[in-house]
Amino acid sequence: MQNPPRIILASASPRRKELLTKAGYKFDVIVSDIDESGFPVENAEPAEYAKQLALAKARAVAKHYPEAVVIGADTIADSDGKIIGKPKDQKHAEQITRLLFSKPHKVITGLAIIRLRDNFQLIESDTTVVYPRKMTEQQIAKHIESDTWQNKAGAYAIQETGDEFVERIEGSLTNVMGLPVELLKEMLEKAL
Repeated sequence: MQNPPRIILASASPRRKELLTKAGYKFDVIVSDIDESGFPVENAEPAEYAKQLALAKARAVAKHYPEAVVIGADTIADSDGKIIGKPKDQKHAEQITRLLFSKPHKVITGLAIIRLRDNFQLIESDTTVVYPRKMTEQQIAKHIESDTWQNKAGAYAIQETGDEFVERIEGSLTNVMGLPVELLKEMLEKAL
């Protein structure tokens, strides 16, 4: 019997690692070294942008491991078609928080699964609509001071602030956490 192919998650995100582990997969984490600043957000369509970055991350790792099934992911927030990534600093985090928590927004994760050995490539995206609660000035200040916004698309993590900041969602909760597990399972079935 043939051994199952090696699965590699091309992400440093502890949430993605946790979600993939909970989904029952055995995998290694090898972080991609792509420079995201090389992907300009101006005039980019949000889902296409997320998919493009996910693919770039997967390719960067896969070139070193052509036999492996490599998963790349990129999560962004979309406010009326404007791409919102990770905040640069506290001031930027506050601007993002005020924007995203004033009206519904989308969270989009691009997923890419590739195996170079046989040129296998699947690229998809998942979108969840987040309906926020109106945040008070005190809540905004507390959130910014907490630094929990660091390295998080949209300057928040639903698993850490969910009930306090989010009224409801339409779509996948794991997508908002950074890895749409339902979609990923469907994609991996085709790859394994």
